[in-house]
Amino acid sequence: MNKASIVDAVHAKLGGTKTQAEEAVDTMISSIVDSLKKSNEVSIAGLGIFSVKQRAARKARNPRTGEMVDVPAMRVPKFRAAKALKEGVK
Repeated sequence: MNKASIVDAVHAKLGGTKTQAEEAVDTMISSIVDSLKKSNEVSIAGLGIFSVKQRAARKARNPRTGEMVDVPAMRVPKFRAAKALKEGVK
């Protein structure tokens, strides 16, 4: 499933135009991204929790050259699946 499939599902459920369905999906995605940029958690009941994790700086090795490279500290998105999602996938 991709974004277009989700837009089609929203369009089929809510009606209206496909443009309105795409705007609804885009709004949801941008709301999640904006909240994560502010380091806020996003909890969607039955789906899971989106959060941001701080990854520490580290040294890594370039597999092609074998050279050691400094990898800077960064923030990365994290997702924890809800119990209902885990049970639904079983």
